[in-house]
Amino acid sequence: MILDSKVPAGPLQEKWDNYKNSVALVNPANKRKYTVLVVGTGLAGGSAAASLAELGYNVKSFCIQDSARRAHSIAAQGGINAAKNYPNDGDTVWRLFYDTIKGGDYRAREANVYRLAQISNSIIDQCVAQGVPFAREYGGLLDNRSFGGAQVSRTFYSRGQTGQQLLLGAYQAMARQIDAGKIEMMPRREMLDLVVVDGRARGIITRNLVTGELERHVGDAVLLSTGGYGNVYYLSTNAKNSNVTAAWRCHKRGAHFANPCFTQIHPTCIPVSGDYQSKLTLMSESLRNDGRVWVPKETGDPRPPSEIPEDERDYYLERRYPSFGNLVPRDVASRAAKAVTDQGRGVGETGLAVYLDFRDAINRLGKNVIEERYGNLFEMYERITGEDPYQVPMSIFPAVHYTMGGLWVDYELMSNILGLFVLGEANFSDHGANRLGASALMQGLADGYFVIPYTLGGYLAGMDAGDTDTNTAEFAQAEDESRARIDKLLSVQGDKTVTEFHRELGRLVWDHVGMSRTKEGLQGVLSEIQRLREEFWENVRIPGTPDTFNKNLEFAGRVADFMELAELMALDAIDRDESCGAHFREEYQSPEGEALRNDDDYAYVASWEYTGEVSKPKLHKEELEFENVKLTTRSYK
Repeated sequence: MILDSKVPAGPLQEKWDNYKNSVALVNPANKRKYTVLVVGTGLAGGSAAASLAELGYNVKSFCIQDSARRAHSIAAQGGINAAKNYPNDGDTVWRLFYDTIKGGDYRAREANVYRLAQISNSIIDQCVAQGVPFAREYGGLLDNRSFGGAQVSRTFYSRGQTGQQLLLGAYQAMARQIDAGKIEMMPRREMLDLVVVDGRARGIITRNLVTGELERHVGDAVLLSTGGYGNVYYLSTNAKNSNVTAAWRCHKRGAHFANPCFTQIHPTCIPVSGDYQSKLTLMSESLRNDGRVWVPKETGDPRPPSEIPEDERDYYLERRYPSFGNLVPRDVASRAAKAVTDQGRGVGETGLAVYLDFRDAINRLGKNVIEERYGNLFEMYERITGEDPYQVPMSIFPAVHYTMGGLWVDYELMSNILGLFVLGEANFSDHGANRLGASALMQGLADGYFVIPYTLGGYLAGMDAGDTDTNTAEFAQAEDESRARIDKLLSVQGDKTVTEFHRELGRLVWDHVGMSRTKEGLQGVLSEIQRLREEFWENVRIPGTPDTFNKNLEFAGRVADFMELAELMALDAIDRDESCGAHFREEYQSPEGEALRNDDDYAYVASWEYTGEVSKPKLHKEELEFENVKLTTRSYK
């Protein structure tokens, strides 16, 4: 199979305009004939559903929570990037494009990333028009803060609640269309399978999470906006409902899974506090604007931070990366934290933490300024840890946060299955091997508000509307297979809980496919994952029945898919004999501990095809062509 990225011809700056000028259109009267299934109601899914319904399409929106307002997008705190250059510090669309390509360690498609940078300014205008309460500076202009991987201030924010406010904007736009009858909202539904008819995605099978009923839904296209798969690690900053099941079902129906080993470890999280913790809490990267990261210079220093004098502190990010300091990209900051804790200079009871200190910023700016910028984040930290960050430094440590890998898509955001479009974190397209902070919100809204209305129209213009229904063999087979899988899970009646299996899987993946990887460790963990998966299907115990509300059954289905995904992640990491971005192979590093890429052999998207056997996927390569940026060793020094 040849992967056709469908990148338009012409200079980089003109590709998106060329595409929009030539793409086929659906006239307004005909839009009413088409039905689009949108799975997921976060920023990507919510903005897509609202935009398509506003255009006149009939939309069915599926939400795994009880309300679209509870999507995991609310957890994004720090901000959203755009190249408006309000601070007049030299930002341009090109700089945002270049920082994103460089931040992803040159493993993303140029055309997609440049389009994202172009669209970014329109996102801000859209959200302001919706009433999103972005912070403003004294003169009334929208304010900006800095984020890692950039030397300009381009991040728009709403205190530490940016994701929530942006989601409310998209939700209000959705609610307007629900009231108008253009969106049929279906909460508490989980997608269990994709239905492919004559090579096209034509529907989905869902489970009503309240009644247990399996449902068939037909449409002219399916938009998957279901987020990332970070919960494969068990402990992550993701909401507990975040999962890979919808994407994995699509993968097993033929959609390629791209770059699965590219998972981001966020450097600014509250450290693990105990063996039975169920998730981790993110502290926004925006805190690194004013907080300084440090550890004691001596190993095993038992003193509280207030008793460690300045000359005995190692501000290691400022020392190693003087040009960017505490604002280096997330992968760089995370590996640096691991390095100092591996040396025995970590802090706290476990030694697996570093300090994020606001003492100097409070002295320089005043407590009131810091409180205005980060007050709700400080309050959240104090509630969780019992420590006041105005008085003592925060303790932070890296944790799983975002997944750059996802289903493969072309320039139109369509997978290799016709009619299956993938938006936001569920696709692989824009972030390469590492995502810059404040770019997740940017991508989700760009895909939903400004890309999919064009590309979906181009697809639908070439097909007849409503030419299939749910009474086909394909729908019956997909439903039967979903029911059989549920019955198989419930029939095991073993001795271990779903959580026990998930926690064990998470530890394996974190230890061997986490911040640091080795070929030996990856090869060894493959057999461990396979062993655990076999035990799961022989010894998991799931109480309850399928025809009612059953959280254990929900999580069991998701963990079963994580068991298979974990093996693909390890296989992908073994295949990539280089270090790049969040994929750090210990065999490939400089004497200073920096990542060593291999552009001659690995400047490609690894796109994996399911062959019927989890352990034997087929690799397809989309070679990445860099015509506008020069491949250089990434440096933030």
